[in-house]
Amino acid sequence: MSAGDWKEMYLAAQNGNIELVRYHIENDVNPNYQHPEILATPLVAAIAAGHTKIALYLLEHKADPFLKSFFDDMNCIEAARHYNNNAIIA
Repeated sequence: MSAGDWKEMYLAAQNGNIELVRYHIENDVNPNYQHPEILATPLVAAIAAGHTKIALYLLEHKADPFLKSFFDDMNCIEAARHYNNNAIIA
């Protein structure tokens, strides 16, 4: 995995591009990696941006819901509570 692939996936999660997220997951980009320049998870980024479908997809594909996103200082559950995303909490 190259960091560029992860960065592209992270931005896709943040911007709502599920097809690009799916492409990178299918090509073995690790959804739990946190690039040293960004220090955040694609999962929390998707939740923060309101992209529930992407967050659920990441969870279905081995994103760790308990992994704390360093930059955001919260994990998936904390982010879902903070952004009032009941679909993720459920």
